[in-house]
Amino acid sequence: MTTPPQDTDPGRDLTHDFDPRAPETFTSAHEHYKELRSSCPVAHSTTYDGGFWALFRYEDVKRVLDGRDLFTTSVQNTVPRFAFTGRRPPLHFDPPEHTAYRRVINRFFTRDRMSALEPRVRECAVRLLRPLVEAGEGDVSVAYAQKFPAHVFAAFFNLPNHLAELIKEISASYVAAIQLVDTDSVVRLSRRLYEIAQAVIDERRAHPLDPRHDLTSALMTAEYEGEPLPPDMVLGCVRQLLVTGMVAPSVFIGNMFVHLSGDPALAGLLRADPSRIPAAVEEFLRLYGPYRGMARTARQDVVFGGRLIKAGEPIALVYTSANRDERIFPDGETFRFDRPNLARHLAFGGGVHTCPGAPLARMMLVTTLEEALARTSAFEVSGEIRMASWAEWGTNSVPMRFTAAAR
Repeated sequence: MTTPPQDTDPGRDLTHDFDPRAPETFTSAHEHYKELRSSCPVAHSTTYDGGFWALFRYEDVKRVLDGRDLFTTSVQNTVPRFAFTGRRPPLHFDPPEHTAYRRVINRFFTRDRMSALEPRVRECAVRLLRPLVEAGEGDVSVAYAQKFPAHVFAAFFNLPNHLAELIKEISASYVAAIQLVDTDSVVRLSRRLYEIAQAVIDERRAHPLDPRHDLTSALMTAEYEGEPLPPDMVLGCVRQLLVTGMVAPSVFIGNMFVHLSGDPALAGLLRADPSRIPAAVEEFLRLYGPYRGMARTARQDVVFGGRLIKAGEPIALVYTSANRDERIFPDGETFRFDRPNLARHLAFGGGVHTCPGAPLARMMLVTTLEEALARTSAFEVSGEIRMASWAEWGTNSVPMRFTAAAR
């Protein structure tokens, strides 16, 4: 076990303020984070390779996101650290280096592109939800949330379903290894994901697709300052994109079902008026955002809440807590329609590294609720909810009973 760093400087009491590995229920983390926002909003934990800082209040998190002169994403951008097998743009790059990749990626998440993709996303949702509703029971996380992203990404990346499912399977093992701090497995599985990304690139070389309609091809043909993007960085970018969007929907979707199971009046309102589903999804994103281990590294010594964070130390940005900060979102622990400042939530991060896939994620979540609510008259949690572990927050298992809607 790594010995926690010792420091006798004033304001440098490197205490163990919280344990990110503690077992959790569906409500326990948010209850703990509410307490930390009040008593210890700038917290230190001695876990994960010598320790890290964590920010639990919205304004502190936002200060880091907006302060790229003081904080970098290129050293350590997650807690725990797991980027052992190479740098992967754009997430691992700061501006201006990340801009060449982000410019290409952004073109594939426009409103027109999402509209064109929507029928295929809906078909995937229907195909996976129908067996659950017809059976009257099933685990919405295991049977739906953990499969749906792979099918959507197959459509988005022009991949065969079997390859997307393999990526999802390896990604799940990769995330589990990160949570266990099993470095050998993290490296082995990451290299396997690189091999798959390289195979996708090789397939595009052998059988070219129109770069206007295929993101991998667009990266392969893109130029920055008159030069092609470096092949190893294109590989890293494809590797990053194939994995990143698989994890968050897998742990988030079950959260919405748990909430609606406990609030049948809200479920009934959304069944009666599906036009309100997008607004409900946005509030669910605020309430149940899955990211709490995204991080930055201090470029120089900096003080938050009277505590000194030294240059080179990692800082976890606990979006899961910041989005419930009562100083920004009054009555932040409860669901409320039409919050006037809801657009300020950080479910997709913020600043130059705001998640580019947010439009696709929103479409996936809205479509899921539209189809699930239209096909049921009721549903309820029927067994033990199992939770994901830090660095994600959300559900890994949600057994449910479904009552099919009369047709």
